[in-house]
Amino acid sequence: MSGIQVKDLSKRWGAVHAVHEVSFEVEPGTLTVLLGPSGCGKSTTLRLIAGLDEVSSGSILIGGRDVTHASPAEHGIAMVFQSYALFPHLSVRENIIFGLRVRRVGAAERERRLKRASDLLNLGELLDRRPNQLSGGQQQRVALGRAIVAQSPVCLMDEPLSNLDAKLRASMRVEIRALQQRLGLTMVYVTHDQVEAMTMADKIVVMNQGRIEQIASPRELYTRPATTFCARFIGTPPMNLIPAGVVPGYERLAEGCLIGVRPEDIRAGRDGVRAVVESVEYLGADELVAAHVGDARVIVRQPARSEALDGTIALVWPESVAHVFGPDGRRLDEAAQAQYREELQ
Repeated sequence: MSGIQVKDLSKRWGAVHAVHEVSFEVEPGTLTVLLGPSGCGKSTTLRLIAGLDEVSSGSILIGGRDVTHASPAEHGIAMVFQSYALFPHLSVRENIIFGLRVRRVGAAERERRLKRASDLLNLGELLDRRPNQLSGGQQQRVALGRAIVAQSPVCLMDEPLSNLDAKLRASMRVEIRALQQRLGLTMVYVTHDQVEAMTMADKIVVMNQGRIEQIASPRELYTRPATTFCARFIGTPPMNLIPAGVVPGYERLAEGCLIGVRPEDIRAGRDGVRAVVESVEYLGADELVAAHVGDARVIVRQPARSEALDGTIALVWPESVAHVFGPDGRRLDEAAQAQYREELQ
């Protein structure tokens, strides 16, 4: 099986660093998601792995073989693009096996691979249709079928679900993940959608401004974000970041330190951090209470109440759920917190 190793990978256009010294590994047979906002370098990183863009520095190994400066064909990967890239004048059948024809794979082998892919993706009844006769989800399946018949152990996907509606995206997430596991593919999947990342990935690489912020499993990323960027990017609503100086027990931390608390971990109580209610958003089973703690805006997610919250309230949460970040935006462990306190004494 083929794993991927990316070592100190950089891509520059003049003075602009699109990707800056990025390093990570993708274990064989796993799904790794590159996650981040638009312009963070995730799609550029994927194109470098595919060999579609030239590497400025660093190296890429696929299956232990250095492909840093190899042609795209020599990378031995399949790729699914955001646009699906289907030929409008060809049938589903011809779209799926087009690459096999180019590589002069025999007719019998083409049919064998086509049948396997169409059975996996339930495309059997659609093989004679053209792309304009298909729904968005069906077109996505055709693009996946083309990747499957290539029989490449590595598959790269660049925001493949962004053109679909929310309901269809949810079902396609399940299908792609099940297909990846069934075929044992090594997959790198690019998205800006945290829900896709959290529900599909074995491992998530969070990127920001061309650099890696954190590499972790979905659970670790949510429960122990390494930076304030990750804390705010993951979670809906995102984690609250409150100046340490207004939180009891943390007053002696250095100026610029922040206390992070997830909205679902906060409750309105009698004693705690004083806050002024700004608004209450009713969601049915839950409600989102927006309040101000000094200049910081805080969101509380709690079961919906019959009585409305307004005026000044106290916010409380267990100490065990609090996250502490230093002035540089990086997570502080208990030893680092103690050091900050000692420096202020």
